[in-house]
Amino acid sequence: MRTLRALAALLLAGCTLAAHAAFPDKPIRIVIGFPAGGPLDQHARLLSERLQAVLGQPVVIDYKSGAGGTVGAQEVMKAPADGYTLMLANTGVMVINPALYTRLPYQTTRDFTPIARTAMQPLALLVNPNLPVRTLPEFIAYAKTRPGQVNYGSAGNGGISHLVPEMFKTATGLFLVHIPYRGSAPAFTDLMAGQVQFMAESIPQAASYHKQGKVRALAVTSRERNPALPEVPTVIESGVKGFEVVGFYGFLAPAGLPRDVRDRLSDAFRQVLASPDVKSRMTAQGADPAFLGAEDFAKFLGSELPRWAEAVKASGAKLD
Repeated sequence: MRTLRALAALLLAGCTLAAHAAFPDKPIRIVIGFPAGGPLDQHARLLSERLQAVLGQPVVIDYKSGAGGTVGAQEVMKAPADGYTLMLANTGVMVINPALYTRLPYQTTRDFTPIARTAMQPLALLVNPNLPVRTLPEFIAYAKTRPGQVNYGSAGNGGISHLVPEMFKTATGLFLVHIPYRGSAPAFTDLMAGQVQFMAESIPQAASYHKQGKVRALAVTSRERNPALPEVPTVIESGVKGFEVVGFYGFLAPAGLPRDVRDRLSDAFRQVLASPDVKSRMTAQGADPAFLGAEDFAKFLGSELPRWAEAVKASGAKLD
């Protein structure tokens, strides 16, 4: 009897290893907590074709928008930990929301398995092109004479496009009114139409609309100028001392993902980001390719959480 049980255990272990070795054997779903057309969508589309080639399976993008990415995060958190449901998240979802929301349904380090960081992402400070300002100092002077009359749009309460203007307000003493949207695409629509006058958004979409003349980029939030907007100065260059904010993009899975599946996915993203074509296209979009494997990404998240918690506290922002 003991021999039979031992044999059965060995067979079961062999079947489990074979199942993991065969990963993936069906399509992989990437959940994005924001509507189609935004910067996360662009990033996912840039990587998905090459990822399909590396993994040998289709990659499907699924949009679950709402509450600053919280809806999408909950979707992934509750999914089976088998590697077939991933989340493409940003700074807001992973390290700002935990400090910003008083009742957040997930914990970053408890409920997810980090897979790979794929990019670092500065933002651009934008205005409607009909606003009579061409530089950031001119905008600051314009807004100071119109307290409470200048609106800024964001992709929703709790995201980086909400918090960065709040940090900018703190740094400059401006009184700007927040108008939240369900994603960056509708916020951009109203910025171009003049319903809101100001916005902070990640470089890929900002650069595209700036080059088309639909919005005007006044400054970028990184310490150095961005190759996608080489003529646009940094916020620090524009006179706001020490103002540097850079976000990130990364992929995560539900907690409890088997290590071999995690490592297979992490290595797939490493291969994707090693492609010169992907690197050049990502840089053209305004993101900096910045791969971190699973363990290093986990350490990175651990260091970012307290840094952003401090930033949120200093801004005074809080959401239910």
